[in-house]
Amino acid sequence: MRFLLLNHIQNAKQSLKSSRVRSTLTMLGITIGVASITAILALSGGASKVITNQIDALGGNIAVIRPGITSSTVDNVTQAQPSRDYATSTLTEKDITYITNTPHIQSVAPLMVLSGVIKADSTAPEGSLIVATTPELETISGLKMREGQFLDSTVDKNTVAVGLQLSINVFGTESSIGKLLYIKGEPFTVIGVLKRINNPINYNSVDFDNAAIINFESGKSLNQNVAQIQQIDVKADSVENLEQAVNDINKTIKSSHKGEKDFSVLVGEQIAQPTSQLFFMIAKVTTAVAAISLIVGGIGIMNIMLVTVAERTREIGIRKALGASNTDISCQFLIESLAISLGGCISGYLLGYIVAIAISKFLIFYPVFTWQIALTALIVSLTTGILFGLYPALSAARKDPIESLHRYE
Repeated sequence: MRFLLLNHIQNAKQSLKSSRVRSTLTMLGITIGVASITAILALSGGASKVITNQIDALGGNIAVIRPGITSSTVDNVTQAQPSRDYATSTLTEKDITYITNTPHIQSVAPLMVLSGVIKADSTAPEGSLIVATTPELETISGLKMREGQFLDSTVDKNTVAVGLQLSINVFGTESSIGKLLYIKGEPFTVIGVLKRINNPINYNSVDFDNAAIINFESGKSLNQNVAQIQQIDVKADSVENLEQAVNDINKTIKSSHKGEKDFSVLVGEQIAQPTSQLFFMIAKVTTAVAAISLIVGGIGIMNIMLVTVAERTREIGIRKALGASNTDISCQFLIESLAISLGGCISGYLLGYIVAIAISKFLIFYPVFTWQIALTALIVSLTTGILFGLYPALSAARKDPIESLHRYE
């Protein structure tokens, strides 16, 4: 059996070698498809690692509550924008109270991101954010102040802490303590400027360098006294108690929501899943490119294998006349198909990382190298080779030896 397999592999090698150009062109579709999958997995993994490192640096005892159900399936990656982003948040101010009173909870900070004009000497550019929260966000998210202070319950509610880049954009200076900043037409006094973070990718999905952070009550007043809570950050008193705290939060909020599980409590790697619209769109486009490329590559494999079967009709007839079984014949041609797919897998995997590394030069993170990505590339390519190589292999196996020799003559 081992000798027969080695013989099939040797025959496949000789067959592909005799038509190198044709085989290389056939591999191209598989190569592009695998490269697309590899690149997006490597880049999204890099973005996830940035957030995972942030969570670990903060002590690993952070949990995030978001409205709606967060899926970890492939559908969550290929959707351009989750439907929950367009719906009213299911999180309420009562939920904040319930979470605060949960055992083993050290700090709680709701996040409400508002849209509106931010201006002072100049108007802030698009992309600048208004974030309404509580003073606890500073300790939970590890925010550092360049000067001044963060939000405080003892100061006037119309105060604001600004990101360093926002301060430069609207005031023309990094030192803006005491200046007036107008948010949606309302005046706010700057009491603090954050240190530059230079990392818009974080588990809060907030670019703090370009954010104006105001008191939660002030945010409600700017939003017609409605609390539209996009996220609640929670810090447990220890890593060991985090799991118990999460279980208690799930039970408490579900009970207060009349038994409806219309929220998600995320910890660890669950928080690190890329959630920005950019990654959703990249994933969607890349998935489409990969699918089309793999189908084209699969059709190419089927085409070249059918041509190979036709060219080797006499060989098939002789082998069957000498006692080769249908299984032997089909295995021989299926191995050739898998060889083409494997070649496309290797070249696609390498090309995918070259593309990912090139793209990362314009980003703030690097692609990751994991065995899971390599395994995914291998499974996808071999599956394509089997699916599209099976029909030509079966066609070869079904040939009648006498008819094959007669047609050749």
